[in-house]
Formats: sequence, structure tokens, C-alpha cells
Amino acid sequence: MNNIEKYRINCTLTFGDIYGQIIVWLVVVFLSVAGGVALWTSSNQVYALGAIALIVVLSLPFLLFAFVTTLLNHIEVSPVESTN
Repeated sequence: MNNIEKYRINCTLTFGDIYGQIIVWLVVVFLSVAGGVALWTSSNQVYALGAIALIVVLSLPFLLFAFVTTLLNHIEVSPVESTN
């Protein structure tokens, strides 16, 4: 029943593991803002805001999925020697 005491959970995640994901998402956000600014100069500013919001909202689930899977890949469960 007390099997949980026989294992150690260790997280080996570092900032370098998610650094590339953050850079890619920032590029997507900056490109969407650039596209929105390009649309803003036309007569339909509502489309510019909609395009920026749509790209950011649609990219967030992918970003969260990438973060969560990276985190789960860096969790280690190792057995602990009993000291009895």
C-alpha cells in the first residue's frame, strides 16, 4: 500500500529545453502583428485585429501542447533503495 515511498520523482527540465519553442511562438506572434499592421493600412481595421487575434488564439493550444509534452518527457521516476 505504501509503494509511493519507494520512488523518487525528478524533473530535469531546463530553460534550454523550451527556449526554441518560445522563439518559434514569438516569431509567429510578430508575424501576425506584422500582417495586422499591413492590413491596418487598408480601410478595414477590424480585419487586422481579427487576424491578429485569430492567429494568437489558434497558436496558443499548440504552444501549451508543446510545453506540456516537453515537461512530461523530462519527468523521471526512479526507484529508491530501502534503508531498512
